[in-house]
Amino acid sequence: MTIAWVFPGQGSQKIGMAKKIIDLPHTKNRFDYASELFKRNLFEICEQNSDKKNLSDDLNNTKNTQICLFLVESVLLDSLKEKGFKPTYIAGHSLGEITALYCANVLSFENCVSLIKVRSELMADASKGSMAALIGFDRNQLDLLVEEIDDLVIANDNSSSQVVLSGSEKALDNISKRITAKRFIKLNVSGAFHSPFMKEPSFQFSKYLDTIEFNQPSLPVISNSNPSLCHDPNELKVRLKNQMCNGVRWRETMDLMGEKSILHMVEIGPSNVLGGLGKRHFKDVKISQVSSAEQIQY
Repeated sequence: MTIAWVFPGQGSQKIGMAKKIIDLPHTKNRFDYASELFKRNLFEICEQNSDKKNLSDDLNNTKNTQICLFLVESVLLDSLKEKGFKPTYIAGHSLGEITALYCANVLSFENCVSLIKVRSELMADASKGSMAALIGFDRNQLDLLVEEIDDLVIANDNSSSQVVLSGSEKALDNISKRITAKRFIKLNVSGAFHSPFMKEPSFQFSKYLDTIEFNQPSLPVISNSNPSLCHDPNELKVRLKNQMCNGVRWRETMDLMGEKSILHMVEIGPSNVLGGLGKRHFKDVKISQVSSAEQIQY
């Protein structure tokens, strides 16, 4: 049986998610280490409801979301490894790709924390464009409109019935009036992530990645910008550089997983976002979730 470990990105965070892993061995040290670097109490941010007077301490603030998710996911995956669990290959959605690189020993924990600090600050400070989720649509109509409307791209191709669009406010308003869909939901984000609007942040992020050595992966990794199994550390760096300006090709990632014999997908993170996509995409596939200290098994 093929076992795929998958790691979710922004949107899967939950208040209380750190408390569910507090009894695991690495939790306190990792939150303390990252909190010192980020200069804020990340464990507390995971546990408290948003204080509207202090949005810098909001879990949904990109500068907090990305690191908090990585910390939770890294603790869970290492706890699985220590119990003898091992995947056939791994993949992560957006931020989750960094967790996948950590899981495959391409990047150290310390490198990931520093890298996520740079990435999250660049993305949070992006001010161009916006994003919208689209659910229940005709794919042919969507593809034609995306091709026709300027400053509009598919940022997250999550499944045949769910995508996230990035673009200018004008482009998003345009397609919202022309597309036939069950739901069109504007997202509360600071910029048009995974699109050409991220060209300058992507350039800065690429420069930072050039200062980090990528190690030989211990497991094949499927990247967002090129959904194929990869064993080459230099290619994995190129693919991560390309991620910020290009779409997350998750539908194709699931297609690839479905080709690899009998599949067991294990989502490692606080919610079942990717597992839910998998349930609707696959037939006869086992899907598990690992999200707390009580769930270090599947």
